[in-house]
Amino acid sequence: MTNTAPILGLRTTIYHVTDLEKAKAWYSQVLGVSPYFDEPFYVGFNVGGFELGLDPKPSTGKPGPGGSVTYWGVENADQALERLKKLGIEAASPVRDVGGGIRVTTVTDPFGNVFGLIENPHFPNTEA
Repeated sequence: MTNTAPILGLRTTIYHVTDLEKAKAWYSQVLGVSPYFDEPFYVGFNVGGFELGLDPKPSTGKPGPGGSVTYWGVENADQALERLKKLGIEAASPVRDVGGGIRVTTVTDPFGNVFGLIENPHFPNTEA
């Protein structure tokens, strides 16, 4: 079955961390699972079909309240961003490859919320 919806579903929440190794160990223990994606630039956990990501790069956000972004899955980040621009939404960040073929972008919704889009070939498509 081919999904024709522009948004594939809720995929990822990213927490910004200052110590990736310490955060990886702590979340592995708390979640009871090992990361499915483990690189120096990003660690991802599959938790019940959703992803918790740990991002150590300070330029993409800061830890603490207001420092997380929820990402919605898309097949193509460039096309999804263009669609949102046509709906009058401005990009908060350009589409960028964050490693391993994972591409992300964020927009700000009309209410000031950060709305993330993620194209992640490593994360299972939960489409029925």
